[in-house]
Amino acid sequence: MKKAVIVGCNGQDGKVLNKYLLEKEYIIVGIDREFISCSDNLSCNSVDIINSKDVYDLISNFQPDEVYYLAAFHHSSEDATIENNTLLQKSYDVQVRGFANFLEGIRQYSPQTRIFYAASSHIFGKPESELQDENTAINPTNIYGITKAAGLFMCRLYRSSYSVFASAGILYNHESLFREEKFISKKIINSAVKIKNKSQEKIVIGNLKHEADWGYAPDYVRAMHAMLNIEKADDFIVATGKKHSVLDFIKIAFGYLDLDWQLYVEENNLIISKDNNCLVGNSQKLREVTGWQPSVDFKEMIQKMIDETTLAEEV
Repeated sequence: MKKAVIVGCNGQDGKVLNKYLLEKEYIIVGIDREFISCSDNLSCNSVDIINSKDVYDLISNFQPDEVYYLAAFHHSSEDATIENNTLLQKSYDVQVRGFANFLEGIRQYSPQTRIFYAASSHIFGKPESELQDENTAINPTNIYGITKAAGLFMCRLYRSSYSVFASAGILYNHESLFREEKFISKKIINSAVKIKNKSQEKIVIGNLKHEADWGYAPDYVRAMHAMLNIEKADDFIVATGKKHSVLDFIKIAFGYLDLDWQLYVEENNLIISKDNNCLVGNSQKLREVTGWQPSVDFKEMIQKMIDETTLAEEV
């Protein structure tokens, strides 16, 4: 029976991954800011990922087969602006410092452990090519992208210098029922369902024209697992390769609920605190090496999210 550590277990990807690994009968230790959870009646001590001793003790005692480092400090385009110094410190602690502790813990105390790092398409900044792949220049233009790039470079360092099996998934937008409310995808889904139920009158969107490469989180979690179960660690783009606008998202969501979106959607650019450029990924390498394929397309993803949200509200 395999053992895994999920860092960031209470986030969207952590929740989806936990379910996926439990179905495969993994023993799991989940770590989040507020708590640590353990399956299979394990006794677990709290772990501060910024405290190297806490991390080393966990790795040494648990000897996991796999570690999934999914922890991230997120700041969406409609969040209030944060001072750069605060944003940098929080992002560095979560995306770099904590991850470095796990890499070093594995190097010293559990060299057979394989580790996955959740990098981001933001590492590319504003690339010249419309479609990015693993050879696209890494040139981040925001703090989130800079710290995610640092994590990816840490993977490369520990792979080349210490033979640690460290793979980075360069993840593009991916959505599910567990996406936080502040993100545009969940905002649209929740609002459409509430408007259908007559508990909300309208939804205000910052930019209907913004485009993104949107995938389904359970598919991306399968990709993470696949990366740790191949012969050689590497970096992989995880993306659909197709872009859609926010308006496309709205039309499908409202149409699925038999609603005329034009009656309920208002655009207001003033609610956007930062601009996001359109990034689209080429996942050919991942598909060729692991056989990974998305299980649903853009429209099916939105319909699944609506069905899951509607069911959750009824419970």
